[in-house]
Amino acid sequence: MKIKSIVLLALLVIGLTTYVKSQTSFYDLKAKTIDGQAFDFASLKGKKVLVVNTASKCMYTKQYEELEKLYKTYKDSNFAIIGFPANNFFKQEPAGNKDIHEFCTKNYGVTFQMMEKISVKGDDMAPVYLWLTKQTKNGKMDTFVKWNFQKYMIDETGNLIDVVQPKVSPLDAKIVNWITKK
Repeated sequence: MKIKSIVLLALLVIGLTTYVKSQTSFYDLKAKTIDGQAFDFASLKGKKVLVVNTASKCMYTKQYEELEKLYKTYKDSNFAIIGFPANNFFKQEPAGNKDIHEFCTKNYGVTFQMMEKISVKGDDMAPVYLWLTKQTKNGKMDTFVKWNFQKYMIDETGNLIDVVQPKVSPLDAKIVNWITKK
């Protein structure tokens, strides 16, 4: 009986070790900014981060204004927003990076970090969205991106905390309370 218990315990430890090793840290990720510069997510250590997939021709595009307001209000409180333009839903982000950047700046005064256009679903899904949507990568949950302006909440230690659906305002109490909670 003891040998069986020891073997089961050993298998459990091996399984957990393999599972933990398969996870990737949020801070291991890298991407390019909308102007083509390398961006290392390790620079976000100690900050709460809201990751949002965006589009310029979506019914939720006006959320850029709310995202900017949220960013300006809390940017000095260890908070960051990263916007990832994506053209995955009915081609609602057809423009290139330069035009997207101009659109966001001119129409909504966006100053939070915008990244280069990526894919947030499918076979060409960007590594950051693989991390956000796969429990084997993030250690928390499996999700899928339902539409533009879906929001992912990452805590100060790089853990995925929750997902906020596209139709929910960035100024919703759930997001603001999370940012302001010590």
